[in-house]
Amino acid sequence: MPALLGYAAVRALGLVTLAVWSAARDKSAHQLLSARWDSLWYTRVAELGYGYEVRLPGGDVHSNLAFFPLLPWLERAVSAVSPLSYADAGLLVSAVASLAAAWGIFAVADHVYGHRAGICAVLLWAVLPVGIVQSMAYSESLFTALAAWSLYAVLTGRWLTAGLLASLAGLTRPVGAAVVAAVWVTALASFVRERSTFVRERSTPAKDGAPGWRRALGMLIAPLGAAGYVLWVGRRTGRGPLGYLDVQAGWRNGFDGGYAFARFVADKFTSFPSALAGLGLLVGVGLLVRLYVTGVRQRQPLPLLVYAGVVTVLALCASSYFGSKPRLLMPAFPLLLPLARALAGLRTSRSVWVLGGVAVASAAYGAFWLNGSGPP
Repeated sequence: MPALLGYAAVRALGLVTLAVWSAARDKSAHQLLSARWDSLWYTRVAELGYGYEVRLPGGDVHSNLAFFPLLPWLERAVSAVSPLSYADAGLLVSAVASLAAAWGIFAVADHVYGHRAGICAVLLWAVLPVGIVQSMAYSESLFTALAAWSLYAVLTGRWLTAGLLASLAGLTRPVGAAVVAAVWVTALASFVRERSTFVRERSTPAKDGAPGWRRALGMLIAPLGAAGYVLWVGRRTGRGPLGYLDVQAGWRNGFDGGYAFARFVADKFTSFPSALAGLGLLVGVGLLVRLYVTGVRQRQPLPLLVYAGVVTVLALCASSYFGSKPRLLMPAFPLLLPLARALAGLRTSRSVWVLGGVAVASAAYGAFWLNGSGPP
């Protein structure tokens, strides 16, 4: 309860700040949250189904097939049983999902490092500079909720639940592959560990919390969501398994191993003012690497390391719109666990002051960010 109340307070601060900032600029905070950028694409899927596309003068084709279906399905379901529009249904789904995500992050951190670390992890996730996205009709909150609870299910040996939630995460965002990878790698590691124990002791292997058939079934279920949608897109486009890649190429999205991002950062050093931004990007990437390495040294459980690593690699090594990379990294909450442990070791009053100050800065940045010209 303290974690959820603290999370709700941070989100309320962000929304109030956005409302005041937007009113001063004669903009609608409601529209910024529910009916711009990706939010608008999701509501179009909910309203019109798949098949809508925009052809740009340069020849690029933006197709709504790029957007995975779980959020639009939920928007349509909520709108069908309530007076809410699809856009407002998306806001409601995001609000509920953000609380579920906060609860899941607490459950994971509490299981690994204890109660205080769990509360600090939730509050750190809430005060991220891009935390305002958690209150938008975007799919990040829904995805993070499914990912966090799937990881918790893996940590506690509930393999069928883990597989089902991983499959739903795969219906939410392409990065659902990170959840599938966490389920698969952890399950395979447990099978190898049991086999080694059996060979060494010549006895019945320990079951690592669940019978082997449950782990195998969880592994089988985990990729069904993402694979099902990608194959459906391939059939619809007539391109087979490559169809979804073609759709993403129309948005100039792809995986190039980080080349485009490295070139983007390097270009910042061509003049003095932009060089400061380039330096900030390098520091940010260095901090991500440092947090991940610290998690490895602190012996974070294998599923958290696999999940956070895959999310980070996919975010940094994609050739997508560079302004969205902080948002794409937001689901990688295990990266926050070393900071959460450090905050948990401080006196409560000092932790409150630190998190409170960051929350105010995050609320102001979120309002400034959404009132800008580009998508988050």
